[in-house]
Amino acid sequence: MIANHIHDALGQVRKMQELILAKRNFCGYSGTARALGGVSALAGAVFIYCLPVVHNPNSYLLVWGIVLCISLILNYGALCWWFFFDREVKRDMRKLLPAVDALPALGVGAILTVALVFNHQYGLLFGTWMTLYGLVHFSYRTSLPGANCVVGLFYMLCGAVSLFGFNDFYNPWPMGITFFIGEFLGGLILRRNSNA
Repeated sequence: MIANHIHDALGQVRKMQELILAKRNFCGYSGTARALGGVSALAGAVFIYCLPVVHNPNSYLLVWGIVLCISLILNYGALCWWFFFDREVKRDMRKLLPAVDALPALGVGAILTVALVFNHQYGLLFGTWMTLYGLVHFSYRTSLPGANCVVGLFYMLCGAVSLFGFNDFYNPWPMGITFFIGEFLGGLILRRNSNA
């Protein structure tokens, strides 16, 4: 009889844990939007490689800036759609806190980008972007699936390799392929999480 009570109590604890984890789970990001952001990075690399882009930093920065804008529109557009139209969210600003947690690392990335461009250190941009974007993934360690941190490690590893070895700003493939793989895998993780 005591064993039955203990078994029932453990079952209730498991249900409470599942409820708490479900409440902590952040569903504001779209896996499809994220994967499309990765496709835009690969398209940017293809564009630079195939089309006669003027071989100067400003042209390349323009292409990567457009890729960034496309990704921001896709991802934050999906986030806004979720916030305003998901019935469970009820436009509660607290539901956006996981997205706000990423802003410091993204802000540092913007500051370092401006500093590196100002000092004509274009070769360090890709590695800087990759490592800091990898760091962003760790701000979601309690609100997104654990596999998201593995994607963050992938970005940081690629960024370190880029900073110390493949830091040619005029070669678009490391940037395009890294962000395509990372965002596509990240999108799959988010889609799997939203279907769970």
